[in-house]
Amino acid sequence: MEQDETMLDAGVSRRVMALRLATGLAQGALLYWLYQADRGGWWPAGAPYVMTPLLMTCALLPAMLISAMGHMAPKKVAQWMLVAVGVVLVMALHAVSREAGLARGAGELAKGAFTSIPGPMMVFGAVFMYIAHSLVMAGAADKRRIASYHTYFELAWKLAVQLMFSAFFVGALWLVLLMGSGLFAMVKLDFLKQMMGESWFVVPVICFAWSCAMHITDVRPAIVRGIRSLLLVLLSWILPVAALIVSGFLCALPFTGLDVLWATRHATSLLLAADAVLIVLINAAFQNGQAKAALVVRVSARVAALLILPLTAIAVYALGLRVHDYGWTSDRVIAAACLVVASCYALGYAWAAHRYETWLCPIAKVNVATAFVVLAVLLALFTPVADPARVSVNSQVARLEKGRTKAAQFDFHYLRFDGQRYGQEALTRLSQQATGPDAALIRDLAAKALKETNRWNGGQQVAPLSIADNVKVWPSPTRLPASFLTQKWHDMPDAVQAQCLVTPGRTCDALVIDVDGDGKPEVLLFNTGPYTNPSLFAEQADGKWKAVGHLDADESLCEPLIDKLKAGQYTLVTPRLKALEVAGQVLQFQSEFGSDNCKLIKDYRKNP
Repeated sequence: MEQDETMLDAGVSRRVMALRLATGLAQGALLYWLYQADRGGWWPAGAPYVMTPLLMTCALLPAMLISAMGHMAPKKVAQWMLVAVGVVLVMALHAVSREAGLARGAGELAKGAFTSIPGPMMVFGAVFMYIAHSLVMAGAADKRRIASYHTYFELAWKLAVQLMFSAFFVGALWLVLLMGSGLFAMVKLDFLKQMMGESWFVVPVICFAWSCAMHITDVRPAIVRGIRSLLLVLLSWILPVAALIVSGFLCALPFTGLDVLWATRHATSLLLAADAVLIVLINAAFQNGQAKAALVVRVSARVAALLILPLTAIAVYALGLRVHDYGWTSDRVIAAACLVVASCYALGYAWAAHRYETWLCPIAKVNVATAFVVLAVLLALFTPVADPARVSVNSQVARLEKGRTKAAQFDFHYLRFDGQRYGQEALTRLSQQATGPDAALIRDLAAKALKETNRWNGGQQVAPLSIADNVKVWPSPTRLPASFLTQKWHDMPDAVQAQCLVTPGRTCDALVIDVDGDGKPEVLLFNTGPYTNPSLFAEQADGKWKAVGHLDADESLCEPLIDKLKAGQYTLVTPRLKALEVAGQVLQFQSEFGSDNCKLIKDYRKNP
């Protein structure tokens, strides 16, 4: 009797259990069919406008259907699933449309639908469905469109814990299967190992196990509630530390200035991360608004609620500066979307923190309202409304056409491989442009970009007007050989290219020395990039320069060594260790150079 009551907990019947398990099996069968079609080239693999929506629907919706069964009337479940399918369909069709006409590189031709769907689309599509499903489930539970915050809190956290523990359950099951395959393998029975390598076994088992875990966690709400409470209490005690750190950071800014933030080039992302941490910790302390919290936690929550506003304001200012100077990129559009959400929290929480007569109760309304804002923002980002690729391409091309970005510095490679369909259309138009600043150069570079087929080997910028602009020769006033300056470095193999020789704005340092004693100078390039070795270039008999060796010392780790090279404090000496000659090839031993050697140089500089 007790077992029956446990199984029927949360109003879930045996019939619902059977339907949930059947849903898991059906999901596994559909995903297996799509996977096999993708591998074998069957329909609908060759029809992306069918394959992608089917794949996203099969991946995202079954978990929602399993969760809704037993808690919503069948008619309501059907209506909600139809709406969810419609949203997924819009997102999936847009994902296919934005890639229409793109030529894939050689390394991407073998990719099928399972690997070609953008990762962010799947991740944020799942986030969208999680938020929307929580809102719908809460409304159904309270039998009204806008439910109480208590219901939102209970159902959202219940679903989150269900998803986390379902993933844990599937992982644990797979470890047990791996153990079993190992045990059978010891007695020369490898049937289980072979089965675990077959998609007909792997896909259905994972989906069925997932549906089992979703059902088990659903019928044990007390356990889920206990796990949630423990997690939130632990997180709430991190809030005082976070509030103290952020307060110290903001207090230090008047003394350090904002320039140090701009120098990081990722101030907006760090500030948004700080916002996210504070928001999560505040809600861990607040919970459903009825949980009791220690005084230090309550005070920290109120302080943290006020700190989000200045953090967000600085982040908005930082992003505004970057956009003003360099225009919109996909990353900046996404950052702006995050700032819209962060601003809702910042303003709402600041308002709630000023209500001293309550325990931050107004943030309940802020959380619910912002959840709808998040849904709107996500829908805009993954539809043509605010597609980051579309916005960034339009912005960058407008800057090019207005002359704010010079043609020689414009990233046509970005339009080709990161601008999606919008970038292709822009390149086609630019390749036919007849008027405007640098029209001829723009046409030429756009046409070359359209012919690129491999994103990793393309994207080289127009060479600088003079290599001397990028390469600083030490000690002054030494000059680079004329033939070194005029060589076409783009023709060199990638393995020996230094970015300062092919990319505008990339700098490095050089020494001009006669290493082999033939009376002709060689060029030693260093500081060519992080964790790179200095490379030696020599002029060949045909007049072309070629990399002939390198120093086995990572100069980026030892500034004193660099300082002495720049000052000319070096001598050419014969190696102490002889070389090995094998089949006509000379193998030279390299002396070890590490942090201890660098420390000795520092000590010698202080006490010569």
